Amino acid sequence: METIITYKCKNCEAGLIFDAEAQLFKCEFCLSKFTELELNDTESAKKAEEKAKETEDFRKEILEYVCSSCGAEVIADKNTAASFCYYCHNPIVLADKVSGEFRPTKIIPFKFDKDEAKNTFLRFAKKKWFVPRDYFSGESIDKISGVYYPFWVTDADTDSELRGIGKNVRTWRSGDYRYTETTTYAVGRRGNIHFEDITTSAISTEDKEMLEGILPYPMEDYRDFSMPYLQGYVAKKRDIDREALSSEVKGRMNSYAQTILERTTNYGSLAVNYLDVAVLKSHWEYSLMPIWILTYKKKHKTNKKKDKTYVYAMNGSTGKVYGELPVSIPKLILAALGAFIGAGLLAFLLGYAFFI
Repeated sequence: METIITYKCKNCEAGLIFDAEAQLFKCEFCLSKFTELELNDTESAKKAEEKAKETEDFRKEILEYVCSSCGAEVIADKNTAASFCYYCHNPIVLADKVSGEFRPTKIIPFKFDKDEAKNTFLRFAKKKWFVPRDYFSGESIDKISGVYYPFWVTDADTDSELRGIGKNVRTWRSGDYRYTETTTYAVGRRGNIHFEDITTSAISTEDKEMLEGILPYPMEDYRDFSMPYLQGYVAKKRDIDREALSSEVKGRMNSYAQTILERTTNYGSLAVNYLDVAVLKSHWEYSLMPIWILTYKKKHKTNKKKDKTYVYAMNGSTGKVYGELPVSIPKLILAALGAFIGAGLLAFLLGYAFFI
């Protein structure tokens, strides 16, 4: 059985959630609000920390837990760390999933609430004329969810070196002749480069491109992890160790280093034939980042197998969006017909003017 915890209001004992707009922890029953410091001083917070440190072995498959408020037994996905009780809707945190080696070191809290996220999605989608009308329905947009996704954030000091061949080409004309002079240089650049906040998805999912498509996050919002920030949101547990991402992160460092070193040169062209980025020191932090997720299922009229689900994401701190919007075929046909009729009318008017 998983260890679960609920952070409770010290005034009325109801469950607390994190209010993104106020950046405070709020009781939805008596409307009391607490700072992180005030919350950490409560008995429920102290018990939560004790429970989180007790267990460091985790089940790898489906979780089963008992809600401390209503006693219901609930099944959760193996990568879910925070959620709601599906019966009494009390916000809970699966403490075992955010303790030990799976306990994040840093977190960026949500900066705006669900209503603001919905309005932002709608403003974006309404600018796209070909989006299906039911995309804007309350039923679709109400499915938006606030999810903390896991990322690795890497800082590194490197000794980086680049070598290559630089060329400058000069041309001029004298009399009836045109001359070309090509000057070739052996180019070498070397320096200590510090990389900061390289952010990489820490969950193996087909949505990896989407997750990294809403980067970057403002690191001024970065703070030490505290479990109460998960209250009222869903959180995913990482399933990729940093060792598995080393080559990907190193590849980014190589690309960034090459760009930085190339910018110190001033040649017409530069062909790089050697690049070495030696990592002298690195620091990795397992972090949770806020994302608003909206899923929209476009149903096929006759064949369910052709139904398609669109996933749309918004950075929960900056509002940056990423995702493929669905296209309404009827609207597309109408637009094509309109363009065809418009082109025909224009051709007719031009022809009429020509004969006049």
